[in-house]
Order: sequence, then C-alpha cells, then structure tokens
Amino acid sequence: QGRDLFAALVTGTPLTLKIGFIAGFLGVGIGTVLAFVAGYYRGLVDTLIRGVADIGLTVPGLLVLIIIAVSVRGGLTVNEMALIVASLAWLNPTRPIRAQVLTLRERGYVEVARLSGMSGPEIIVREMMPNLLPYLAATLVNAVSAAILASIGLEVLGLGPLESPTLGMTLYWVLFNGAIINGWWWWWTAPIVIILMVFLGLFFVTVGLDE
Repeated sequence: QGRDLFAALVTGTPLTLKIGFIAGFLGVGIGTVLAFVAGYYRGLVDTLIRGVADIGLTVPGLLVLIIIAVSVRGGLTVNEMALIVASLAWLNPTRPIRAQVLTLRERGYVEVARLSGMSGPEIIVREMMPNLLPYLAATLVNAVSAAILASIGLEVLGLGPLESPTLGMTLYWVLFNGAIINGWWWWWTAPIVIILMVFLGLFFVTVGLDE
C-alpha cells in the first residue's frame, strides 16, 4: 500500500503508551483513594467498596470494555480510548492496596498519630501514604501494562481509534488486509516486536522497584 511502517510505529507507539499511562494513572488513583477510605474507616463504606470491587472482578473485563466501546457514537479518539480502559482499571489495584492499608492502620506510629489528635485524612496523607509509595509505584506499572494490553485487545477487534496508527490498530489493519495469509510478515512482525519491547521494559521497571 506504499505506507512507511517505521513512520507508523514511531507515531503509534507513543499513542499506545499514552493510552496506557492515562488509564493506569486514573485506575491506580481512583483505586488508591477507595482502598484508603475502605481500609482506614472500615464499616459500611468498606463493605460497599469491597463488594463493588469483588463483583466487578468476576465480570469479564474485555466483554464490558467491548460493550462500552461499541456504545460510543462515532469514532473513538485516543483520549476516549484511554477513558474507556480506565473505567475498569481501578478494580484490580483496589483490593491489594486495601489489604496493605489494613496492616498499616494497626502499626504503632499510626496509633500514636491518632492519639496525638491527627484527623483521618491527615494520618492517611502524612503517615500511611509515604510508606506505601514504593508499592503504589509497582502497582502503577502493572496497571499501565494491563491497560495497554486491554487497549490492544479492543483495537485488534476494530473498536479503537481508526484514524490513529496505534500498535493495536496497526494489528487490526494487518488482520483486515489478510497480511498473515498473504505472507506479508514485515507488517505484523514489527508491531509485535515493539509490543514485546514495551512489556519487557515495564516488567524490568517493576523488578527494579521490587528490588
């Protein structure tokens, strides 16, 4: 078709990363707030948040994202794609972060802060949040990886931004034009290699944070 595949990948890779980072930051941000509220205050709020998260995790995520993407009128933009993926991205981080908060709230320094008259939000922001920052950073990287995978899954099905050459949309056109059947290996090998490099890079970032 006379297209420059290298130029498409140079343009599309940052767009795919943009979707992953927007969805990852929103998902971890919302999940962290809900997890801290549920884990620190307990009671009815904890029951509600935990119940919604548990129910949400039992529903196939890709199926829900497909329904949301199909229901959006007109073509999707990259930012709209990121918001669709972010709509479910908060479910996975909420439960493990809540578990960490439950252990932190019983620590001695939190009890001392509570006895000294600090309010709940102050204790969360000044005492508990700094101790969870490394864990939150690792959770963010995992959330970005999951968001990129979800966006590529939607795009391969043709539910992504058709006007943008993201990695997933590149693979969609590979399938649409029968590149695999016709033996045009260069068309699908290049985006798959880039996707593997992105996931390996994010994996090594997670390993580094763990260390």
